[in-house]
Amino acid sequence: MADSETQEAPLRTLIVDDEPLAVERVQVICAEIPAVRVVGTASDGAAALRLAEKLNPDLVLLDMTMPELDGLGVARSFATQDQPPVVIFVTAHDHFAVEAFDLDAVDYVLKPVSADRLERAIERAVARRGQRRQRASRYLDELWVPHRSELLRIAVSEVHQIDAERDYVRLHVGATDAARSYLLLQTIAGLEERLDPDQFIRIHRSTILRRDNIRGLRHDGLGVWSAELVNGEALRIGRTYLARVKGMAGR
Repeated sequence: MADSETQEAPLRTLIVDDEPLAVERVQVICAEIPAVRVVGTASDGAAALRLAEKLNPDLVLLDMTMPELDGLGVARSFATQDQPPVVIFVTAHDHFAVEAFDLDAVDYVLKPVSADRLERAIERAVARRGQRRQRASRYLDELWVPHRSELLRIAVSEVHQIDAERDYVRLHVGATDAARSYLLLQTIAGLEERLDPDQFIRIHRSTILRRDNIRGLRHDGLGVWSAELVNGEALRIGRTYLARVKGMAGR
């Protein structure tokens, strides 16, 4: 029963637009759509990010053109998160659609917003949430590794780096000041298939990183890029994986 109730729970929705009348219009439409519940509004990109951090919305109805940090910038920031909200762009401009869908937006609704069009977009957002839940259930949340004379349970959330070592992988676990590593009999390709891509990304044929372990990307020249880790270390990105890694930054 609980799972059914969770599945049917309204999408916690944040509306972001620098035009008060546009915010009001979308609020009025959303009030008639049972699948959403508006939990907040923001009038600029920076405020949207602050509110999203506190409110943890499932859905963001996001204006494209705003002063300073625009909608694309907000969406790029969301894309770096482990569990980003679903984004529907609501805009008066039709020429940003390619960039919007490159950022995995679920829909692109043009102003003036009609109730029918926004409701169809929200139906897609509900479907996207269901797909994410189904996908998450297929991925590992723990690993059991041999250590001395016992088996240790390692939560996948504790793993920040995985390195290939022939037919094994080395799991790097824990904070920098208390880091540990364990060998697991598993190929890196096989393990990659069982890890949630919203949380992990392969940067090299020998390396998988937890996304929140990446502080930034650095261009070293001649087409060579490195991933800078939160501990200050830099790891080279393989050319095969470069486009995917740069996609995290919306590049």
